[in-house]
Amino acid sequence: MAASRVYIVAPDDEGTRLDVLLADRGLFSSRSAAVRAIEAGGVLVKGQPAAKKLSVKAGDPIVYEVEEAPAEDPAPMRGEPIELDVRFEDDDLIVLSKQVGLVCHPSDDHRDGTLVNALLHHCGEQNLCNVQGDNDRKGIVHRLDMDTSGLMLAAKSDAAGEALMQAIQDRVVDRHYLALVHGIIAHDTGMIDAPIARSAKDRKRMAVRDVPSARDAITTFHVLERFEAARFDDGYTLIDCKLFTGRTHQIRVHMEYTRHPLVGELVYTSGMPRKGDPNLGLKRQFLHSFKLAFDHPVTGERLEFADNVPRDLQEALDSLSDRSMGRTPAGAEAFGLLAHSPRPSVEGVPLAES
Repeated sequence: MAASRVYIVAPDDEGTRLDVLLADRGLFSSRSAAVRAIEAGGVLVKGQPAAKKLSVKAGDPIVYEVEEAPAEDPAPMRGEPIELDVRFEDDDLIVLSKQVGLVCHPSDDHRDGTLVNALLHHCGEQNLCNVQGDNDRKGIVHRLDMDTSGLMLAAKSDAAGEALMQAIQDRVVDRHYLALVHGIIAHDTGMIDAPIARSAKDRKRMAVRDVPSARDAITTFHVLERFEAARFDDGYTLIDCKLFTGRTHQIRVHMEYTRHPLVGELVYTSGMPRKGDPNLGLKRQFLHSFKLAFDHPVTGERLEFADNVPRDLQEALDSLSDRSMGRTPAGAEAFGLLAHSPRPSVEGVPLAES
């Protein structure tokens, strides 16, 4: 039996072709299915039949027909015995070092084996916050990309979850990332203030864009160490990036925008050398959340944590040791901190060859 449904075009959808939007948002099973529905008159935009090439605008109502299947109760989230490297835990929150390859919460591509599954097993469902109103995101107050490692927060009580999410939004949670980038950055410090939106060419990518749907994004950095250029590369720079906003893929997008993409990056690669082994054998981006500081949302205690780099990133740095141009004062301080910090105790999920 057919049923009519309505989708309101979101700001991030602005400018997308109608048939592409219907498929990307999962309103139809494929782009070809969306085209068939459009051509059959089963899709209306602002009450009128529309062509498949129509560029949608934010706020447009799209009415479409789908065949309704008998409703099925979604399978409940279940805990899984996934090892966690917990650095701090009390009744309100957890600080952990996330291993590379671990997805934070379920998606269409990863229904199981996520950080949420691990937290459910570790804490029990009743001991995780649910401030996002989504059982698939219990305990989650922010996220790291699957292939980004390092320190992150999870909340156990709703009070802590709400307070931590607000603190992140207010930019008072101090988050620092180690990133190794291509090329030599001349200045010791810098700020990238460039808004981010979905790419107009690839809806799975983000990009720096000057469009109404773009959201403010600010990243600052300090150079820690520079490495001389060689035959097939332009040298490398190790930097400490600080996030003032938390946009999707923010550091990866911003560094590509400056023509200094991350080493090991597989998506945001503009400006990356194409010969030799510019990625130093890495199968994922060199990005590690190495420093985290915040006020405990309940006790008010100042909490600070540092996390040394995992083995794959350390091997990449070791391969450049004879090309070092010296550490900056910020680099000496950062490496001093890392020297007294534990390395991740949980190995990451093996990553496939690109």
